Amino acid sequence: MGGTPSSNPAVLTSQLVNSPALPAALRATMLLRCLAIQGSWNYEILVGNGMGFCVEPALRRLPGGIDGPAYKAALARQSVYFNAHPYLAGLAVGALARAELDQVPPERIERFRTALCGPLGSVGDRLVWAAWLPACSLVAILVFGLGAPPLGVLLAFLILYNIGHLGLRDWALRAGWHHGLRVAQALGHPVLQHGPRYIGRVSAVLGGLALPLAVHRAIGGEPPLTPVPLAVSVATPVFALVLVRLHGRAEGWRVVLLVLAAFVLYSVVR
Repeated sequence: MGGTPSSNPAVLTSQLVNSPALPAALRATMLLRCLAIQGSWNYEILVGNGMGFCVEPALRRLPGGIDGPAYKAALARQSVYFNAHPYLAGLAVGALARAELDQVPPERIERFRTALCGPLGSVGDRLVWAAWLPACSLVAILVFGLGAPPLGVLLAFLILYNIGHLGLRDWALRAGWHHGLRVAQALGHPVLQHGPRYIGRVSAVLGGLALPLAVHRAIGGEPPLTPVPLAVSVATPVFALVLVRLHGRAEGWRVVLLVLAAFVLYSVVR
């Protein structure tokens, strides 16, 4: 018999691909699997097995279910070589799941899958490893410099980093499902394109604030919020900003003499 609507794979597939958003239960299952996408990483196919593992819950909705030829062919197709940043791999997972359920021709899916590797790797590296991770580390150093205990420093880093980490994974999965084969639109998102630059600027300020305070605490100086260490930590990023603004307008030896004169004046007044 044809089966009830709740158990007929063809009906479920139609409901899924016509849905404007990824169904909550399927989204939760695939997102949880994305956390383990590197669990079977190897030098031959990199995260290929992980991709198949993450896409598999959606493939169960193909006509014939898990015993059908469509499911077996799609799972084999999604478990070959693939490389991407693990936090943005969800874009590929969602897009490929949507393509398989839309029954896009296999040749087109394979070409699309191959084309995703480069962009997902480079964009993710710039956003996460080169921007977000250093920024979170500098926040942790700042918290340490302000006198927080070790546990507080650890929690500050983990909470902030994982807000971005888990948020990025969830957005990537939903965006991949929503855009399907047009996932290039998601890669043009302002956060992905301009985020590293703005996070880098914030990190420069954080570094200027955090490093003097952290060094001051490490050598056993005064409490961090007393006038001298606080003034130094605030003056450092301001001085760096002035140097950037003066680039090409002032000679280096003049700037150095000015800084030395300021230190001499401070030592005399003190």
